[in-house]
Formats: sequence, structure tokens, C-alpha cells
Amino acid sequence: MDNVTLSGYVPGVIGRITELHATYYHEHWGFDVSFETQVARESAEFMRRFQKNTDGLWVASTAGRFAGAVAVDGRKARQEGARLRWFIVAPEYQGRGIGTLLLKEAVAFCRRAGHRRLYLWTFEGLDAARGLYEREGFRLCKEREVRQWGSRLKEQRFEMLL
Repeated sequence: MDNVTLSGYVPGVIGRITELHATYYHEHWGFDVSFETQVARESAEFMRRFQKNTDGLWVASTAGRFAGAVAVDGRKARQEGARLRWFIVAPEYQGRGIGTLLLKEAVAFCRRAGHRRLYLWTFEGLDAARGLYEREGFRLCKEREVRQWGSRLKEQRFEMLL
């Protein structure tokens, strides 16, 4: 693995997370502008109400360049579980262990924070990410066909008990 550093919030990270999601999912899955606006709106709202004891954000950098990120939204942790969000690694850094590092950091945080369940929503076809989730202990618990972001998808919910 490259020399990777993890940090929390850094100025501009909401934009970088949004841009990477928008470009990657448009290029590879044909997602439309509604996806980008959803990521921008929801990630900005998450950062606005961020609580360090229940929420987490990890930004991976290598050689000073943004390589990926992941967040844990703990707002509804007691009722539904904490939610893993905006997990992404830039294509040029994929396959180098950065996703594993980010995911392990997020799960460890949830355990320290006392969250009892961690879940995420994704969709069928993201096989490398699914492999990471399953190796970390997530299990597929729900699937449903949806039409969103200009695409037809099989949405999947994965969760793990902590």
C-alpha cells in the first residue's frame, strides 16, 4: 500500500467527495445529476450537524492527494444502527488497500462509539466493494429493484452487528 494518511474533515472535502462520486458513478453507471445533488446535499447536511462522539469521517490521502473517504452517520444509531456512507476510493488508487483501511477505521470507530449495528445501502454490481464489506463482516439482508438517478438498479442493504 502507498504511504496513506487518514484525517478527518479538511477544507474542500465535501466538494471532493461529491465530485468523485458524481464523476465515477456517471462514467461507470450512467447516474444523472440527481445523484450528484443528493450526495452534495446529504454530505453537507451531515457535516453541518456532525457530532464527534457518534459520527465519523475519514479522508485518505496519498502524497498529499485525495484518494478516498468514508463516513459514519450515527444520528439514528440507537433506533436503526449507524450508517456507513460515501465510501469511495478514487479509481487510480483502487486495489492498493485504501478501501480496506477506510472500512476498518470506520468499523473500529463504531465499536468504540458503542454503536450496536452498522449498515449501508449499495447496489448490485459493485463486486469489489461487496467483497470488502463481506470480509469485514457485513451480510446482505435486503434487496429491492429501484429506479433512481436515471438508472434501474437492484439496491442492497448490508449490515453487521458490532
